[in-house]
Amino acid sequence: MLGKCFLVSVFLTLPLPVLATTVHIEADRDNTLFEDPEGTRSNGSGPVFFVGRAAAGGTSPYTIRRGLLRFDVSRIPSDAIVEEVSLTLHLSNSSLDGPATTVVRLHRLLDAWGEGASSATGGLGAAAQPGDATWIHTFFPDSFWVQAGGHFVARVSAEREVGSFVPCDTFTCHLANNFYTWESTNHLVQDVRHWVKAPEQNFGWISVGDESIVRTARRFDSREHGTPQFRPILSVSYRLPGEESEAVPSE
Repeated sequence: MLGKCFLVSVFLTLPLPVLATTVHIEADRDNTLFEDPEGTRSNGSGPVFFVGRAAAGGTSPYTIRRGLLRFDVSRIPSDAIVEEVSLTLHLSNSSLDGPATTVVRLHRLLDAWGEGASSATGGLGAAAQPGDATWIHTFFPDSFWVQAGGHFVARVSAEREVGSFVPCDTFTCHLANNFYTWESTNHLVQDVRHWVKAPEQNFGWISVGDESIVRTARRFDSREHGTPQFRPILSVSYRLPGEESEAVPSE
C-alpha cells in the first residue's frame, strides 16, 4: 500500500507535458523574380508566383523564375521556443513536356524587397510597378539587390521534390493532388527563430527550382489567390520557456 501511495505521490509531482501551440500564418508578401537584366518584369499583386526555368524561345531569351515569400511571425511571442516549422504551397500549373518532378529549394533572404501593383497569371509576368521586386531591383525602380536574382543565404533551409500539376474535374481531387509541404528542418526552425528575435531582419525566403535545364517551371498560388485554401501557409509550433512540450499541435 505504501508503495502505491509513493508512486501516486511521485506521479502527482511530475510536471505534466504541455502541448505545443501551433499557428498557421498566411504570407503577407510574395512576388516573382523574372530573369531580366533590365529588371522590367514582376508580379507583385498577381494570384500566382513562379519557380524554376521556363521553356526557351518566345519573346524573351531569359527563362529563370524565382519566387519570394514573406510571413509576419510577430504573433509568436518573442520569448517563444520554436520547435517545428513547415511551409505548404498549392501547385496550379507546370511546364508542358518538362520533367515529371523537380526539386524546389528555400533559402533565407538577406534584403528587404517589395510587392507592387504588377499582376499576371502567365509566365512572362507583367510590367514592373513602383515598389516591385524584380530580377535586379529590391524596390523598382531605384533600389537594387546586391546581386541580380536576389540576395540570399547559400545554404538551403529546406527542399522538396515537386511533381507536375494534376488536372482534376472535382474540387476535392484538386485539393488532394496539388498541395506540397516543405517539412520542418533545423534550418527552417533556425530561420523562424531568428525572425522572432529580430523581426527587422525578416525578409522571408526565396524559392529556387532546377535552373540547369528548361521546362522545370512550377506555378504556385499566391496570397492574392481568390481561393483562401490555396494561399501559402506557414505552420509554426512553439512553446514558452518553462513548458515541457510533446511537440504535438494544440490547434
